Amino acid sequence: MVIKKVNLDIVIGITSRLPETDKPEIAFAGRSNVGKSSLLNALIQRKNYARTSSQPGKTQTINYYSLNDSLYLVDLPGYGYAKVSEETRAKWGKMIEKYLRQSQMLKQVFLLVDMRHEPTANDVQMIGWIRESGFTPVVIATKKDKLSRNEQNKMLPVIRKKLQMTKEERLIPFSAETKEGREEILVILDEVLQKPEAQDA
Repeated sequence: MVIKKVNLDIVIGITSRLPETDKPEIAFAGRSNVGKSSLLNALIQRKNYARTSSQPGKTQTINYYSLNDSLYLVDLPGYGYAKVSEETRAKWGKMIEKYLRQSQMLKQVFLLVDMRHEPTANDVQMIGWIRESGFTPVVIATKKDKLSRNEQNKMLPVIRKKLQMTKEERLIPFSAETKEGREEILVILDEVLQKPEAQDA
């Protein structure tokens, strides 16, 4: 996929209704500070298009980025941020769950986890929601460049085991710094677009 055009089309908050879109949607979920905005910027090759922040928990909306007028990359709120109230965390969780269950055009969900750490209880809950909503998750292990090759080889099986991943579920190591893993993700975007139901959208 060659990305020629990007536009932030839709932003919705906790109390907003989900929009009825006419393009396939590909969602990105992950806990706060996992590097979701950095990944999106690396994908679309725009340095600061998706907002990055040194303060986790900044993304409190669902953001729809239109790519080439053919699909939406949907940036879901980061979850698990400890410095917001339990009530706020619960609202973000309900917002994400509602999107996964109700979006009519959602075709694929990526779950981002930090390769440096074992997946959290929130990550386990999130991959459960993704599966229960009828999707086969693709897991992206971010911050690959922060670990040595040996450390990466040790952590990838830990991530698979903790998330109870099947052989069919893909795990993509990714670095926003070196762009390793970017092409694999773009291939999956192409796969979604080539599916008959996406072409009928």
